[in-house]
Amino acid sequence: MEAQLDELLALVSRHAVDLGTPTPMPRITLNTWSEPTDLRPGLFEPMLCLVLQGAKEVVLGERSLRYDRASYFVASIELAASGRISEASREKPYVSVAMALNRDALAALLPEVDAARSEAGVAGFGVSPITPELVDAWLRMMRLLERPQDIPILAPMLEREILYRLFQGPQAETLRQIACADSRLSQVRRVIVEIRDQYDRPLRIEALADLAGMSLASFHRHFRAATGMSPLQFQKSLRLQQARRLLIADHDASRAGYAVGYESASQFSREYARLFGVPPARDAQRLRGDPTALANA
Repeated sequence: MEAQLDELLALVSRHAVDLGTPTPMPRITLNTWSEPTDLRPGLFEPMLCLVLQGAKEVVLGERSLRYDRASYFVASIELAASGRISEASREKPYVSVAMALNRDALAALLPEVDAARSEAGVAGFGVSPITPELVDAWLRMMRLLERPQDIPILAPMLEREILYRLFQGPQAETLRQIACADSRLSQVRRVIVEIRDQYDRPLRIEALADLAGMSLASFHRHFRAATGMSPLQFQKSLRLQQARRLLIADHDASRAGYAVGYESASQFSREYARLFGVPPARDAQRLRGDPTALANA
């Protein structure tokens, strides 16, 4: 497997130019960076990320996950999390490849896989060791970068194979639940979408529990299991991340705070500094022009 990983690293390194380098294959991006980054909050979309060199750390609530060469990270739902590149240098830059997870593609595979089933709270994220079968599928996908004429025919089949290999690993139950519309994780995801779309409005926990089709106690338990935090913590993180984007785009601190739902400028500044480590104006000045400011992959 090491020889395959080395070839995969060489292919991705040859085509990656930055964080979030697009490819001709739908939903697949390449990443490379030559120095460690700060721990920065962001919103992780459903994705699979395979690290080929260096290491990445993700913090979700009270959980910290590290993944490096020969391991992969799966986020099956939208997650408010903090991430940083923890190992990278000019000689050995951080290199990874990421695939946005397509729920319809996962659902189409369900009748053909024997994924585990559980009624317990399921995390919407996880790190697992890579398998030779998964490496082989990724390697054949990345070889298409040098045979672009084959992409329209072969890329969809290889994406399906990669998802199939994920269903054979430790993340199978998480993937099964997000593919099933009536699963607990899918019910939590409906709430996440609601919070994300209305992050600037007051939360009504009872209404969110009703949306999820759960009792209050069950809703709190499953939401925390899936996201690593409470609904209020999740909303606060979304608010502050959006405020950060507004600040980087040259809004002043007071206007950004009010735009995301804060009624008190002092409370906004205090909670912003608690999450990002520095007050809003100073943070925005530091991050303008920084290409890693909002990068997660």
